[in-house]
Amino acid sequence: GNIQDLTGSFMGWEGNASKNYFSVLAELIPLNYKFEGRSSRPAKDAFNAMLNYGYAILAHQVETALTLAGLDPFGGFLHVDRPGKKSLVFDFIEEFRQPVVDRVVIAIVNKGTEVAMADGMLDVESRRNLAAKINERLEAAERFQAKKQRLKTIIQMQARRIATFLRNEAKYKPFVCGW
Repeated sequence: GNIQDLTGSFMGWEGNASKNYFSVLAELIPLNYKFEGRSSRPAKDAFNAMLNYGYAILAHQVETALTLAGLDPFGGFLHVDRPGKKSLVFDFIEEFRQPVVDRVVIAIVNKGTEVAMADGMLDVESRRNLAAKINERLEAAERFQAKKQRLKTIIQMQARRIATFLRNEAKYKPFVCGW
């Protein structure tokens, strides 16, 4: 087959995995959040609004790391369905969604932190609180390459590793974070 056939298959697998992941995630969320699955824009509920906002913060961090590693954020592999889309950002962010954003959002809702919506999006205080928690998480240390590293540093290291992989200088091993 050609690369488009393979990309379609990979995206189908990713879609199925995502659907299964978010259906299980729904079981971990308090009922008052009315989370019935993933919705991006517009968010249908506060939980999705927090995911969207958190992913936007993470996407900025990822784009910066990729750019500093000398990579073009628009030159991706899987998310290449339209021009002008930061495809490499969307490809690379997958490695970090769960440990950086999902983990924080689940903690917020399960601790009973108040989250409010205004005009179909998070209100200012909820955005401020979530951004602070995401930034704290980016500064948190995780085990990587036999030592503790800040998640922010791991993102940058992985961006450089992608660059060396693309130059056929090294293999790429994704970051896997324990829960």
